[in-house]
Amino acid sequence: MAFMAVLESDLRALSAEARRRYPAIKDGAEHAILKELLLHEPEHLAAAAVHNSVYVDRYLRSLSSSSEIAQHDDILRIFLMACEVKTVKLSVIGLSCLQKLIAHDAVAPSALNEILATLIDHGEMADEGVQLKTLQTVLIIFQSRLQPDSEEHTAQALGICLHLLENNKSSDSVRNTAAATFRQAVALIFDHVVSTESLPASKFVHGGYMSRSSSVSSDINHSINNSRSMEGLMYLEKAKMRDTSTKAGKLGLRLLEDLTALAAGGSAIWLHVGSIQRTFALDILEFILSNYVAVFRALLPYEQVLRHQICSLLMTSLRTNSEIEGETGEPYFRRLVLRSVAHIIRHYSSSLITESEVFLSMLVRATSLDLPLWHRILVLEILRGFCVEAHTLRILFQNFDMNPKNTNVVEGMIKALARVVSSVQFQETSEESLAAVAGMFTSKAKGVEWSLDNDASNAAVLVASEAHAVTLAIEGLLGVVFTVATLTDEAVDVGELESPRCESDPPAKLIGKTAVLCTTMVDSVWLTVLDALSLILSKTQGEAIVLEILKGYQAFTQGTLGISAFVQACGVLRAVEPLNSFLASLCKFTISSSNESERRSRSLQSVGSKRIEIVVDQRDVVILTLKNVQALRTLFNITHRLYNVLGPSWVLVLETLAALDRVIHSPHATTQDASAAVSKLPRETSGQYSEFSILSSLNSQLFESSGLMHISAVKSLLSALRQLSHQSMAGTLSGISQTSSQKTGSISFAVERMISILVNNIHRIQPLWEEVVGHFVELANSPNHHLRAMALNALDQSISAVLGSDQFEEHALSRHLGSKTEMKALEISVISPLHVLYGSCQSSDVQAGSLKILLHVLERHGDKLCYSWPNILEMLRSVAGSSEKDLVTLGFQSLRVIMNDGLSTVPPEFLHTCLDVTGAYSAQKTELNISLTAIGLLWTSTDFIAKGLLEVPTEDREREMLENKNGEKIEQGLNIVKKANQHDPSVTVAEHEKLLFSVFSILQKLGADDRPEVRNSAVRTLFQTLGSHGQKLSKSMWEDCLWNYVFTTLDRASHMAATSSKDEWQGKELGVRGGKAVHMLIHHRHVNIDFVSFIFLHLFHSSFHRNTAQKQWDETLVLVFGGIARILRTFFPLLISLTNFWSGWESLLCSVKNSIANGSKEVALAAVGCLQSTVLSHSPKGNLPMQYLKSVLDVYDIVLRNPTACGDMAANKVKQEIIHGLGEVYAHAQGMFDSSMYGQLLSIINSAIKEAKITQNNFEAEFGHIPPVQRVVLDIIPQLSPPEHLPSLWAVFFQKLLQYLPNSDSSEGDAANRVESRGSIFDGRKMSDVTNGTTFSEKIQVSSSSSFDSKKAPAITISSDLFAEKLVPVLVDLFLQAPVAEKAVTFPYIIQALGRCMITRRENPDGGLWGLAVKSFNQLLVDDISKLSQDISSINSNNNKPARIRLWKEVADVYEIFLVGYCGRALPSSSLAAISKEDDESLEMELLDVLGDKVLMSDIDASPDILERLIITLDRCASRTCSLPVETVELVPPHCSRFSLTCLHKLFSLSSYNNEANNWNPTRSEISKISVMILVTRCEYILKKFLTNEKELGEKAFPAARISEIAFVLQEMARVVLHPKTASVLPLHPLLKGGLSEENPGQRAHLLVLFSPLCELVKSRNSRVRDLVQALLRLVSTELGLDKICLTN
Repeated sequence: MAFMAVLESDLRALSAEARRRYPAIKDGAEHAILKELLLHEPEHLAAAAVHNSVYVDRYLRSLSSSSEIAQHDDILRIFLMACEVKTVKLSVIGLSCLQKLIAHDAVAPSALNEILATLIDHGEMADEGVQLKTLQTVLIIFQSRLQPDSEEHTAQALGICLHLLENNKSSDSVRNTAAATFRQAVALIFDHVVSTESLPASKFVHGGYMSRSSSVSSDINHSINNSRSMEGLMYLEKAKMRDTSTKAGKLGLRLLEDLTALAAGGSAIWLHVGSIQRTFALDILEFILSNYVAVFRALLPYEQVLRHQICSLLMTSLRTNSEIEGETGEPYFRRLVLRSVAHIIRHYSSSLITESEVFLSMLVRATSLDLPLWHRILVLEILRGFCVEAHTLRILFQNFDMNPKNTNVVEGMIKALARVVSSVQFQETSEESLAAVAGMFTSKAKGVEWSLDNDASNAAVLVASEAHAVTLAIEGLLGVVFTVATLTDEAVDVGELESPRCESDPPAKLIGKTAVLCTTMVDSVWLTVLDALSLILSKTQGEAIVLEILKGYQAFTQGTLGISAFVQACGVLRAVEPLNSFLASLCKFTISSSNESERRSRSLQSVGSKRIEIVVDQRDVVILTLKNVQALRTLFNITHRLYNVLGPSWVLVLETLAALDRVIHSPHATTQDASAAVSKLPRETSGQYSEFSILSSLNSQLFESSGLMHISAVKSLLSALRQLSHQSMAGTLSGISQTSSQKTGSISFAVERMISILVNNIHRIQPLWEEVVGHFVELANSPNHHLRAMALNALDQSISAVLGSDQFEEHALSRHLGSKTEMKALEISVISPLHVLYGSCQSSDVQAGSLKILLHVLERHGDKLCYSWPNILEMLRSVAGSSEKDLVTLGFQSLRVIMNDGLSTVPPEFLHTCLDVTGAYSAQKTELNISLTAIGLLWTSTDFIAKGLLEVPTEDREREMLENKNGEKIEQGLNIVKKANQHDPSVTVAEHEKLLFSVFSILQKLGADDRPEVRNSAVRTLFQTLGSHGQKLSKSMWEDCLWNYVFTTLDRASHMAATSSKDEWQGKELGVRGGKAVHMLIHHRHVNIDFVSFIFLHLFHSSFHRNTAQKQWDETLVLVFGGIARILRTFFPLLISLTNFWSGWESLLCSVKNSIANGSKEVALAAVGCLQSTVLSHSPKGNLPMQYLKSVLDVYDIVLRNPTACGDMAANKVKQEIIHGLGEVYAHAQGMFDSSMYGQLLSIINSAIKEAKITQNNFEAEFGHIPPVQRVVLDIIPQLSPPEHLPSLWAVFFQKLLQYLPNSDSSEGDAANRVESRGSIFDGRKMSDVTNGTTFSEKIQVSSSSSFDSKKAPAITISSDLFAEKLVPVLVDLFLQAPVAEKAVTFPYIIQALGRCMITRRENPDGGLWGLAVKSFNQLLVDDISKLSQDISSINSNNNKPARIRLWKEVADVYEIFLVGYCGRALPSSSLAAISKEDDESLEMELLDVLGDKVLMSDIDASPDILERLIITLDRCASRTCSLPVETVELVPPHCSRFSLTCLHKLFSLSSYNNEANNWNPTRSEISKISVMILVTRCEYILKKFLTNEKELGEKAFPAARISEIAFVLQEMARVVLHPKTASVLPLHPLLKGGLSEENPGQRAHLLVLFSPLCELVKSRNSRVRDLVQALLRLVSTELGLDKICLTN
């Protein structure tokens, strides 16, 4: 409908235009329309007459399609009529409407003739618009279904175009439109031919010439795509050509013939054209030849025209032997001719062999003729096009060069291009031309067309033209190279050639068509191409051209194209000579130095297999240009692609890469850009850093990719590296440091790359290992120390890489499943070089290096080793015998790794060897610390070995121990048959036992080493091992250990300690001091000390000054005793069940006694500790049999009874330890002691105290301290209380203790007799009170007649009170802890002994013994009284009455003796301070308080006579002041008066009654009665004495003390109130007693008794006395009731 709307609009426009000037046209049209409407719609005729336009519209709308319009030509007629007018406007409207009708197929084919006639007429019109519309209409006709198929119509249509084209009056736009219309019409005609002839519709590059891209490689890719598009036409080459039978075919043929004639300058008969421009005709022919190849290949008439007419035309046009004139000499015409020739050669050379050969020969010859430069450039463009088209070059080479009958046109063409390239060096402007060439390549790489400036000179234009020619020649040569690479890839793709990465061997002979083609082409062109391109590379520095040319060595970014691709092709084709030549040429351009210009000046070295040696001086400034960088990258890419086929060529590559490596690590190296821009910057920040990093990465990646190579290629590479290294080794020995440094760098490069190859080929290392390691061993034997270090480092890395590989990991995890022969061989071969190096090389640094490598291997991969342990251990054993400290240290480090971490991975059969090697290091004499550490490794190994021994569960062991305490079998579980070790099924328990005994044997031998540190460590380790793992040893193993190792070691150590030299060793002389030489001694220090410190320094010196052999063996013996102690402490219950263990025990006791008697202090202490720890550990558990305990006591008894020299403090120290140990033994084992053993214990302590007193009086006297032995005795005495099952021994115990108190010698016999005399006390005891069938008296006899005869021993006399002073508090505490019955028996003797201590006040008033005795005495009495009040029945039992009687007698004696004789008196002591005097007075008052306030105030069980004695004692003390003469009273110290007054006060208190009904008991009443009589007597005496003294003194001053005394008495008399029963004993007249007041019967009866002396005192001169007497008399009157008498009543 849109078309109809447009058509309606055009009709209206036409009607409007023709209405005024051309009514005939308007009327004719309307009548035609009306007629048509009448036929279809007669009913609307009247309306049509009125409204014509309306009906026209309706008519047009009634035609619904283009086909209906075509059937009715009325519309067409209207437009044709408009055109016939030939006015511009109507013609334009008419032609426009015709174009629309034709384009919409609304015109019938029959109208074509009339339309063409109309167009021919309009073609004659002069209006440009009409002419353009005419040409448009012609083109639309060819594009529509009206396209003429007759020759006449076609000729008419094409003639219109040619007429307008050749018309001189036509404008340029019309000519151009006519030319374009004709070209399109021709294309449509030939398209119709292809369609009607059923030919492949394939077109190529329109315009007949392929445009150049930014790079030659891109052109190659483009040509490859075009060649692929021709695959549809390939069958036409094989199919038979046929004749044309269609109108279209014949029509096209007529057109082709006329165009050929026109191109040749003739006339076109069919087209009725006399002549046209030949250039236009030739352009049309070039278009047809390039785009319709199928027509010429399939249709014979066309091929004949091409062969006979077109080729002749072109050959004629190509001839240049005469001067060219006219149109044919113009560059555009020559370009068209050459392009046409190129199309014929490109597309039709297979069928036009002769013609193509002629054409190619003419083109090649044209390059050398003296032709205009532009002409040669056109020819070079054509030749370049052939070279960059792989398909074309292949066809040409196959048809000509490979055909013996034809000329080698391709070879000639390449040589012609090479001549053009080489000609640049002979030009005067060669440098400018090369710079222009570089600029062209740079512009092309950037996608910018290179051009000169507008104001460029003619010389610049000439240079540019020459550069253009050279550029084309270079691109052509590169195209040849790319083509070879492309064809080679094709041969690989189709399987005719093996890929260079294929690991299979190449075939002996190439038989594939493409492969043969490639080989022949390479042989033909490689030398020519290499010469030309090498020349350009050596002359130019342009980046783009270098990039493009070096793509000949490897494609830069576009794949595998370039000269590198040519090299790759050579590699694929196994063309060795071309390959080596190209590699040699490439390597020339990789490294540049400061003398690069000098090397450039040399003549170009002939190419071939000759190697290029690159020497880079580290001191030269090496500048890597862009060309160098690109060359290196190309070299890397080539080697990456061709690594499997390089073979011997690797040497060329490796020399270059070694030089590159030196450059990268040179401080003087830089890149071209960075050297100018940032030369002052450090390398890390400059621009070349990235380049160097990239090159270094590429260098590394090449060798990392060796894992992808064929194994033979890897071997070739390794061989080349080894060859490079060998060549450089000789240079390292030269005297020139520069050469030596370079050669060393090359060797380093080779070694590093070998390691890289090794690491990346771990999966197939076996065939490569010997090659690599063999070279490392060679380097290790080099006289150059740098090479040796390099070889060792490389060997270390290589071995670590192999052992760290996955296959070794897998083998380590699965080796228990079975051994693999290949893995065994590999492992041995990996480790064996170390053993070989150490054994064969005499250089110490190599030996040390091999040991370091071994250490690294063991640290990192020791767990993976399985088969190489014999070599490793043998190597380490040999190191142990070395005299060089460093080697021994390194070897031991490896051994330590094995023993610490690797024993679990060592195969079982090699464990014995490991232990032996460890023993060898322990015994070596080179380094002491190693020996000690090796012994520690033996200790560590026992932990591993012990895992294989079966252990009895702990609970079972403990149960058996408890059930078998008396030496019976205790470890039945260890006698079972042991199973295999769970840790390693391949190792049995028996083998583990053998390993353990091996360790014991080694340690025992080391225990006899002459170095004390070693033997001590061995001894310590031996016993630590037994102590730690003894629970896993069977009884038989224990017997072997005891007799073969333990006791043997003890005997040897004891013997050596007794027989070794005592001579001191002089240490190193350090200097002179005070005129005497100063020597360095081991474990000795010189210090300034005072006399007190001298004794302790002597001990220190004797203990730690180890500068004699004997002292060092003593130290060893100490360790032996300590080890035995640990064993006995841990496994004694098991050991006593062994056969003959008692004999071993006796041997141990003998050694202990000898060591204590004859050894040093440390040895003696260790011996004591050995026994001590055993007893202490097992006696509480009941695991110690009685005989073992008795044997220990016997040893202690003998030792302590051994007299000690006065100054032998070491022996005393030993005795102190023994005594202290005795206390601990008894504390832990007292349940095992019987009466005899207890008596022996006390006897031993007694001997120690006696010996200490005899030997150390001087010590005590000098320093005022008790002897150390006695101090230790005091410490253990609290632990020696009798056991619970022997309570009767408390008396014996206290008897022994009381002997050590003062003055015991005089009373010892009495005490013993008293104890014996109280045997009647125990007569009434039951048998249950007798322990073990021994009575108490028998126990005393046993104790007194123990192993030491007490009767023969001298009495113990302890004159000093120091020991007693320390003993008293202990004695009191023990007494308080004793059982009640035993306390009752011994209490009197305790009191007696305290009394003896108290009376030491007179002899030693400044001592503390008497004060402690007083306090203890008070404490015991107060405690007894408190317990007496709580349980008086048990104390007053019949069994205790004699003891209680004796107790109170002793108490009374103590009070009587001490209070009367030693208290309240002026003692002769001038040294006591005031505070001490106050303390002493306080003690006296405390004693009085206990007697007066506690004892006599309590309900005690003392007899009346004892009570009376105690009160009399108080009275005697109270009479001190009054009994003295008055003249001497003032001479008495004040405290004496206070003491007397206190005693008086106690008497008054005892007599007084203060309404204490609850506390008044019969005893209290009795005491009151006794004390009141004594008090009254004492008061009477004091009163009368006062009166007498007052008379005697007369007017003299009365002593204040007597005044105080009389006043105190009078006051107390007034205070005292008597109990009636107390008052009843006073001597009063019966009448007086009866006359006392009934209210207060006898409360102050004592005043009545003293009334007479009181009355005498009334006349005393002392007013105070008189006042007090008056008060008393008033009390008397009150007592008599006289105060109530009143005379008034």
